[in-house]
Amino acid sequence: MPIDWPRFVEIIKGHQRFVLTSHIRPDCDALGSELGMAGVLDALGKDVMIVNGQATPPNLQFIDPTRRLKALGKDVQAADLADRQVLMVLDTSAWAQLGPMADVVKATKAKKIILDHHVGHDDLGAEEFKNTQAEATGRLVVEAADHLGVKLTPEIATPLFAAQATDTGWFRFSSVTGEALRIAARLVDAGAVPQEIYTDLYEQDTLARLQLRGRIIARTRTELDGRLAHTAAMAEDFAVTGALPSDTEDVINLTLAISGVEVAVIFVEQPGGNFKLSFRSRSKVDCNAVAGQFGGGGHRAAAGASIAGPLDKARPLVLDAVRKAMG
Repeated sequence: MPIDWPRFVEIIKGHQRFVLTSHIRPDCDALGSELGMAGVLDALGKDVMIVNGQATPPNLQFIDPTRRLKALGKDVQAADLADRQVLMVLDTSAWAQLGPMADVVKATKAKKIILDHHVGHDDLGAEEFKNTQAEATGRLVVEAADHLGVKLTPEIATPLFAAQATDTGWFRFSSVTGEALRIAARLVDAGAVPQEIYTDLYEQDTLARLQLRGRIIARTRTELDGRLAHTAAMAEDFAVTGALPSDTEDVINLTLAISGVEVAVIFVEQPGGNFKLSFRSRSKVDCNAVAGQFGGGGHRAAAGASIAGPLDKARPLVLDAVRKAMG
């Protein structure tokens, strides 16, 4: 179903105080969409806060030069949000992905709305504005700006370009359409500088991040005649290298780049022994469906979930589900 933009505009124009939030382990689509939407609401004279369940990863702080992104329990307390009239969730529709903000979403008396492009969803008690065909939530924020009559500025366009570029693998995924590229061109015309954004994203690695990737890549194994690749990032890897949890971002795409690989899976050990799962597909395999078997979700070509450890028990269960999906 297409997004009911007149209804979205009605909600925005009918309220003054907003809080924006997104998923834990945030990526550029989550953060960029929040910052872009905050800029749109600022232009309309609204009172806007951005509060997430986790702090912004150091490697993504470039996206927020004025430090608008706040972390619940660190920068902002739940009580500070009591006066908000609208709580907008961007780039997720799942309780588990909200982390500590889930309790705020459950308790709030504010009007709840969702702006998202993911297939999977939970009932958050919110009015949904979703387009699962969109390549990124950042693209939906551009459309929101258009319907609200807000002109794109460099401050709005830059995080939204980062959102769209990263969720499309820098415009190489199958989700990229002519319209996606036209929107990207509009963002560049409005002041986004792709070269600077790319440099900030991909050419600022720490030695710890590089060493972590080396350990993960060295652990990669393939099976099913090279069609399935899987690897893991263990707690020991972070301890030895000094890398951060966010440093695993995009490593799975390196395994998917192996010639002949159709599906890739990475297991990332979390504090407490559980494992974050990431799935990628460049075949008929529906990652959202596979992730759904483990309480997760996402897109057909990329999805995530979590599972209890230890790895020697979790890995057979997950890989068996992937093998069945691959046929």
